[in-house]
This record gives sequence, structure tokens and C-alpha cells, in this order.
Amino acid sequence: MPFSRAKTELVAPEQALVGRADYAFAIPETHYVNGRPITPPFPDGMQTVVFGLGCFWGAEEIFWQAPGVWTTAVGYAGGTTPHPSYEEVCSGLTGHTEAVLVVFDPAQTTFAKLLAVFFEVHDPTQGMRQGNDVGTQYRSAIYYTDDTQRQVAETAKAAVTAQLTRVGYPPATTEIAPAGEFYYAEPYHQQYLAKNPNGYRCHSNTGLTFPADSLVGPQS
Repeated sequence: MPFSRAKTELVAPEQALVGRADYAFAIPETHYVNGRPITPPFPDGMQTVVFGLGCFWGAEEIFWQAPGVWTTAVGYAGGTTPHPSYEEVCSGLTGHTEAVLVVFDPAQTTFAKLLAVFFEVHDPTQGMRQGNDVGTQYRSAIYYTDDTQRQVAETAKAAVTAQLTRVGYPPATTEIAPAGEFYYAEPYHQQYLAKNPNGYRCHSNTGLTFPADSLVGPQS
């Protein structure tokens, strides 16, 4: 993707771009693939989580195909600038990472299963990059929506780090933080690879299988 020369150090909040009070574009009402809404309100019982794992085009494609996922959207999370544009995020001056909003049905899947997908399809050790995509907007991140998700995410990261270091990788750098404001990306980014099947995909990964036996309980 363009603009991958972005800085690899997070911008200080006081130095971030000012942004804007609202979106400068219309957010699509429905998912291009499954026709479901991509903005709240979602059906009762659905749960949400936001993942950052590099370029959001390929990341979203993986999650909209995952069993139990009700809908997805791409956007910007974890930063400071309100309602940023793609170019602003790629400048490294907003603090956001490219992210995927995942809305899932806990009757059909679990948070732990989504974490398994997350950790297996990217390399969580690379810091502010994924493969040749370099910049703070490509960092690994889990933005949780409740304390149970936080606990499971932290347990999963510790287990993955133990597995990685045993085979010579550095520890996982995945950011784990409460989900703040999720700013939807421009319409052309939403479900981009369904509209452009030959488009860019970045799936750096370690080749390791997620240690699912490290997680127990209702989210496993």
C-alpha cells in the first residue's frame, strides 16, 4: 500500500493532527459481501472487538470469512486525531493503526477462536510494521470491549510470546488496550478485496499454530 514510509514512533498526542469534527464522507450502510449493517446498532447478543494486524484490506477479508463473524468493517483505532483520513493515518501523525471491527455471534464462535485467527495470520513480533509495510499504522493491536476479552487477550499474548521465544522469535509486541473510538475508513476501503479480488494482501506470519490449550473457560 502507498505511504508505507510512515514513521515508526508513535506521535505524541499534543503533536497529532487536529482532525475534524465529523466524517468528510458517507459511511456505507451495509457490508458489500453479506449485506449486513457495518455500523451500530447490531443485533442483541452480538459482541465486538477491534483488531490491528497490518494492512486492513487483507485482514478484513480473513475475518469476514471466519465462522461466527456477523459483520466487519475497516477503520482507524488507537490514536488521537478525530475522524482522520487514510492519508493522515499513513502520515504517522494521528497515532492510529489500520484496524478491523469484528462483530461476532458468541453462540457460533468464541473470542479465543478469533484470537487464534488473529495471531496465526500476522507476525505479532514486528513492532511498527508488517512485512514490507512500515509505520505505526501497521502495528499489532487488540482493542477489547470488556474485561473478559482483556483477560483472554493478555493470556493469549503471554502464551504466544512463550511459544515464539522457544523457537527463537522475539516476544509479541501486540498492543492490548480498551476499545476507544473506531473511526470508519473511507468507503472504497470497506471490503476492498471483494471489490478488487486481485488487490494487495499482506499476510506476514510466523507459521506457528496458536496454542489454543493455553486458554480455558467460556471464551475458549
